[in-house]
Amino acid sequence: MAAAEETAKDDTKIHVNQLPLPSQLAVSRLSVDGEDLIEEQRVEFPLFRPTSQRSENSWIISLFVIIHLVVFAATMIVNDCWHNSHGDCAIKPLGRLSFQPLAENPLLGPSASALDNVGAIRQTLFTDHHQFWRVLTSPWLHAGLVHIIINLCSVVFVGIHLEQEFGSLRIGVTYILSGVTATLLAALFVTDNSSVTSSSALFGLLGMMLSGLIRYWKHYTKKLAAILLFLIILMINLILGLVPYINNISNVGGFISGFLIGFVLLFEPQLDRIAQKKGGLFEYDLKHKVQKKQKWDRPVLRGVSLAILVFIFAGVSIAVLRGTNVSKYCSWCQCIDCIPSKWWICADKAKHCEAMIYSDQLTLTCTDNGNYRVLPYTDISPGRMEDLCSLICS
Repeated sequence: MAAAEETAKDDTKIHVNQLPLPSQLAVSRLSVDGEDLIEEQRVEFPLFRPTSQRSENSWIISLFVIIHLVVFAATMIVNDCWHNSHGDCAIKPLGRLSFQPLAENPLLGPSASALDNVGAIRQTLFTDHHQFWRVLTSPWLHAGLVHIIINLCSVVFVGIHLEQEFGSLRIGVTYILSGVTATLLAALFVTDNSSVTSSSALFGLLGMMLSGLIRYWKHYTKKLAAILLFLIILMINLILGLVPYINNISNVGGFISGFLIGFVLLFEPQLDRIAQKKGGLFEYDLKHKVQKKQKWDRPVLRGVSLAILVFIFAGVSIAVLRGTNVSKYCSWCQCIDCIPSKWWICADKAKHCEAMIYSDQLTLTCTDNGNYRVLPYTDISPGRMEDLCSLICS
């Protein structure tokens, strides 16, 4: 009897020892390919995760926001409505930082001449003066207080979550490259009205977000909610782009650029975190597989997207340098950029005014419709006179 009990205990020990341990299960899963582990891990879409995760990787978007705020403040100082418009301003208590009248700028912002001075894009500045450096300055300018609030709120919400997911370098490259490429595209359709292209970088992030969602659809949860939120942000900023001074064609170009850049730069999300959580003998093997997958993940799609992006950038750059203006051959393209309204001007036509000084008054008369305006001062800059002429001839 004692011998039988001892034999049963030995069998039990053998049976227990043969059971796979949890760590052994994890090792067997890791040793398969590395891809099976990734396929089993499903994560929330970046926009629905707490921003406290990996908060150390959100510095690039914060830097861009600070730059935008500084540039907008500098723009309003250059505008100096209190002096240049002789106190005819909105929110006068702001003094030098007060905004142009709503009839002139419905977004509570500077005048068109002030935007020209700080680097906005306009047809004559490209074709007549060849100031191509404006392609680099226009993406940092905003048309007004309403514009910068909506744009930066969207950038912060979308950009920080994407930066935490895919890293500062990729988001920074996407933000800058999509803004510059979109401004080059806008220069092909540019009219003789001043416009800024800062929203194009936001649309680049939105395009990148969509390409990431498409590529890794099976890894994310709450996909339908992400699409709905994506459409809301997209539509709000597209509608805002129909107001003067905001170039909506650049928004379309930024979205296309960001969409292509996303296919080139983005790889499987969460891979770095998986590699960091594992250790022991299999740590190097998993990291090697992660790096290999990041490098060779869908090379055909990456190559095609990169080729299209390079083709667009090179082709648009050459066309801009040659002074090509597509708006001459596309009369309906202006409807994408600006919708006519009784509150603002969309017409792209030359505006001429006659100036007459009598005593201490200046009278500006539009030669097209005969409208005139009497100003109780005569010291006025040519740029400001052009601004007023546009209002009188509208």
